Formats: sequence, structure tokens, C-alpha cells
Amino acid sequence: MDWKTTAEVVIVGGGIIGVSTAYYLAKEGVQDIVLVEKGTICGGSTGRCGAGIRAQWGTEMNCRLGIAALDIFEQLDRELRMSVGLNQGGYLLVAYNDKEVETLRNGMLLQNSLGIRSKMITLSEAREICPGLAADDAIGFFFHARDGHADPFLTTFAYLEAAKRLGVTCYRNTECTGILVHENVVQGIRTNRGIISAPIVINCAGPYAQIIARMAGIEIPNWAERHEIMITEPVAPGVCPCMLMSFSGNYYIQQRPHGSIICGMSPAGHPEDFENKASWQFLEAMSKTLVRLLPRTKGIRVARQWSGMYDMTPDAQPVIGETDVKNFYHSTGYSGHGFMLAPVAGKILAQHITGKTPDIDFSMLDYRRFSRGEHIRESNVV
Repeated sequence: MDWKTTAEVVIVGGGIIGVSTAYYLAKEGVQDIVLVEKGTICGGSTGRCGAGIRAQWGTEMNCRLGIAALDIFEQLDRELRMSVGLNQGGYLLVAYNDKEVETLRNGMLLQNSLGIRSKMITLSEAREICPGLAADDAIGFFFHARDGHADPFLTTFAYLEAAKRLGVTCYRNTECTGILVHENVVQGIRTNRGIISAPIVINCAGPYAQIIARMAGIEIPNWAERHEIMITEPVAPGVCPCMLMSFSGNYYIQQRPHGSIICGMSPAGHPEDFENKASWQFLEAMSKTLVRLLPRTKGIRVARQWSGMYDMTPDAQPVIGETDVKNFYHSTGYSGHGFMLAPVAGKILAQHITGKTPDIDFSMLDYRRFSRGEHIRESNVV
């Protein structure tokens, strides 16, 4: 592929956020877009994620983002002309104390007011949704049937192929080594293959976003955090067809359509970590949690385990928008929710950059909120 030395927009990062942003910018009519990825497309956090999609959130903005993303996911096969592997088995949220029940109930009322048809259910109803469930020590259950999961590889490549049909150029194995800035205005990027001059640069580098930002003289308080996941051998369907998740219980568990059960939990202390290592400690703790919640899984084999990086912020909410360097944008800090929010995140940033009013006002996600002490209080994060 010939090397382009100029572009109208350069996007750094070939995960789901970067690729969806490229697609929606092209769809809005931007003619000359270059996306650079230091490795392979979907080779980082996106390809290692749990791939859940939900609208059950505790703030109005996140509820609006979540349901808008679901609306898009439900018609992506048709729009992108490729399957994204969407499976809507719902999210079943599990509460273990009175405070958590109250928090989730308040969230449900907010969701209902915004047209999200989540509901509080009984343990017997929860077992109808998740036949293998024990959870006798839980005291509250909340469910939204439209939630679910999609395939991160299929979704990312569907966006990429659609973007390429609209003229987007993608360079793999191309590492951004510098952001070009003159008189506080972005001028393009420097890579290991050469310079690309561009009047707009978008940082979609995921757990490396703070490093890219620093190249332009911008400090964002993001950090990379390693999360581990494991998946079992395929077993009979119907053990856990929904996404089973608890914030206080610190787990998410779901059965894929082919029968394997995938599950994960957040690490203690939320340490900064760029290494995708696997540990026996996680395997032991997660296996105990899995068998306790789903006794029918006792004795099944773990097929493999892996880890991936969350791009964390101090309030576990994303950073979207222009920086103090003119025309240098961020779409980062999704804190483990990038895949589920990518369709709407790419769309609203593309609308903003092309001068349109975004479908959802994302001004509160400005990175300057941290220096102002205006952290977003979102309860529904693992």
C-alpha cells in the first residue's frame, strides 16, 4: 500500500473505538481519513474484552449512551453488511446488600424514565432467565432483556471493511512516535514509517492514550489496568444464557452461544499494568466464584485464560472531545466499556468534528473535569 503523507484526519489506534470513529467520520462525508495501528487491528484491548453490551447504568448520560449503542448494534449487520455476532440474552445484575439494592433500584427508575425497560425480579424469576443460578445469598436481581454481547472481532472488522469502502486508509504495524504541533495547533503525526500531515488528529489509543497525549504536551490521568478472563470448554446450553454480573460481587459470567462460559473479575487495588500476564491466583478465585454461582459448572475444564488492559480514568468514565491543543481530540478512558459504547462514541464524536450537533451531549466527558474536581459518580461499574 502506498504511503500517504497527508490526510484530512488521522486516527491513532485500531481498536473498536478508532475503527468506529473512522467509519462514522467517513459516513459524515470526510474524504481523506488515515487510521494507524501499531500492531494488528483488534489486537489489543478490543480483542481481549468480555464484549458485553448494556443499557443498565446509574447516570442519565450513560443510560443515554448505552441505549443508543444498543439501538445501533441491533441494526449493524444490515448497515455494515457483515455479521457482528450480536446475541441479546440480557444482563442479570445481582445485589448482595441493601445499599446495592437501593442503588440498582434507583438506577432502574432512571432507566425506565428514559425508555429502558429494565426491571427488578425475584430469585425464582432470575433462575428462569439463568437456569444454573444458585446465588442464595443474594437479595436483589435486576434484568434488561435487550442487553447482551457481540463478537469483538466480527464487529471491529465489519466497521473496518465498511470504512474502507468509504475510502478510509488503514496502516497496520505503524506506530505513532510523535504528535506534530505548531503554535498549539496539531499538524499531524510522526510514525515509524514516516510523517502524515493532517489538520485533525484523534487519540483512540486505549491503554496507551496517555502516552500519545503526552506527545502533544497534554496530560490526562489515564492508566492501563490488567484484567484477566477465562473461558471453559463448551457445555450444554442453558446454564447461563444471560450476562450474570455483580458490582459488589465483582464478577461477570456469561455462556456463549456455542456453549463455552466466559468470566472475569476486577483486580484488587486496580494497579497500573501494561503486561498481559495470566495468573493462577485469578484462575483459582474465578473458578471458585463460578462454581458457587453456577453449581452445574463443577468439574468442567477451563479451556484457556488471558488478560487485557482497561484504559482507566479516575472516575471510570471516558474522555471524549478536543484538548487544549486545537484539533487534537481524545476518545479514550472507557474503563472497560469501550466495546459496548463504541458505536455511539464514534458517531457522536464524528458529528461534533463535522460541525453537527451530536445526538448526545458529551461535554461533561471533557478531560478538564479532573482538574476541576468534577468526577462523574457512576455506580454501575465492575
